[in-house]
Amino acid sequence: MTVKSRFAPSPTGYLHIGGARTALFSYLFARRHGGRFVLRIEDTDRERFTEESVNAILEGMAWLGLEYDEGPFYQTHRFERYREVIQQLLDEGKAYRCYCSRERLDAVREKQVEHKEKPRYDGHCRHLTEPPSADAPYVVRFANPQDGDVVIDDLVHGRIVISNTELDDLVIARTDGSPTYNLTVVVDDMDMGISHVIRGDDHINNTPRQINILKALGVKLPVYAHVPMILGEDGKRLSKRHGAVGVMNYRDEGYLPEAVLNYLVRLGWSFGDEEIFSLDEMVAKFDIDGLNAKASALNISKLNWLNQHYMKTLPPEHVARHLSWHMGQRDIDPAEGPPLESVVEVQRDRYKTLVEVADNSVMFYRRPAEYDDKAARKNLKGEARGALLALKEGLEAVEDWQRADLHAVVEGVAERLELKLGKVAQPLRVALAGVPVSPSIDVTLELLGKAESVARIDAALAWMDANAGGDSAD
Repeated sequence: MTVKSRFAPSPTGYLHIGGARTALFSYLFARRHGGRFVLRIEDTDRERFTEESVNAILEGMAWLGLEYDEGPFYQTHRFERYREVIQQLLDEGKAYRCYCSRERLDAVREKQVEHKEKPRYDGHCRHLTEPPSADAPYVVRFANPQDGDVVIDDLVHGRIVISNTELDDLVIARTDGSPTYNLTVVVDDMDMGISHVIRGDDHINNTPRQINILKALGVKLPVYAHVPMILGEDGKRLSKRHGAVGVMNYRDEGYLPEAVLNYLVRLGWSFGDEEIFSLDEMVAKFDIDGLNAKASALNISKLNWLNQHYMKTLPPEHVARHLSWHMGQRDIDPAEGPPLESVVEVQRDRYKTLVEVADNSVMFYRRPAEYDDKAARKNLKGEARGALLALKEGLEAVEDWQRADLHAVVEGVAERLELKLGKVAQPLRVALAGVPVSPSIDVTLELLGKAESVARIDAALAWMDANAGGDSAD
């Protein structure tokens, strides 16, 4: 059997982190078994549908690197096909027209609740031979079997048995003729040859209904795997109060897609004691039998640890590509400064996210508009003026702008002026970066380049002149 899985989100918002994990599991399962992965956009909810949501789904899939083999397919492009299947079920007596008014349905449900019965359609129109009138509005209901059981051999939860007496005759076409979710999903899975349906366990209640429709259509059933939900760190159902729940929020907060994928795959799946998996390693090792049937909880500390690992170990050019987006958010063109991969190499061991790297790398591309007040008052005064003048002279004489030669200049000025190295390096750091913290001073100088370094020293000297000649009070 050729394995074919699918990811079928509804475009009513961002790509949820739980949906992204389901997409990842479906993708990995198909790749692991040499199969195909389908992306299907279930866009029949036109009241909540937005083009922005479709774009968010496609953007999230692309950012994560989850490439699909077929699609994206859109359900709104398949309405004619759904009408054909609905008519087929009607013609074969496996569906029927229901003319019950909303008032009657509400009254039936109220009575059922009053008698502590499960609210459900009572089959009033199931055996009607004539409509109440020629133009009476109706929905189409599936004639669910009235005896026997539906058996789901779920790959995650094991065997699930539901009596058909628990299921009512669900609506498969609305009054306007539009198909409902359970009908469209069945037709799509059937037509697209989906062999394995991997989705959230919030769909378990839909599955027996869909199985009965598939059986009525006489097609082979797919294998089902219902994945437990993701909980917040507090153990409660994931929501916006837990922070980032959309995939692209994780990009915005400075996480690499490799870290997010590794993090997601470990939310409910394990392979021995291993924690670190590249996408290729996930494909080689993933299978459904490694999934836990219990819900998993977010652990942002683990995500931070993974992100730091990938920032340190991935090629700097790759990390720089993702960092570039964050620099752009700060109105910085990375081409107008040192190579971004060089900045990555000197910054990535210091921080956990690309947001932190970007915030602390602005200094390499933009001169300080002002100086940190405390750092300036401490370091840009008194003897620092002489040190900066000497540094400027020494740096202007450097022909080979390499960190070893730059370090020698800083050390030489300290020795000549009989100052501790910090009394020379720290005023220079504040002059260059505007703040008291940066990579080592020789690395900072090397990345900024000669012209920019000298220009920033000149600016600091001018600031000292404007602030009482560098002798401002503490």
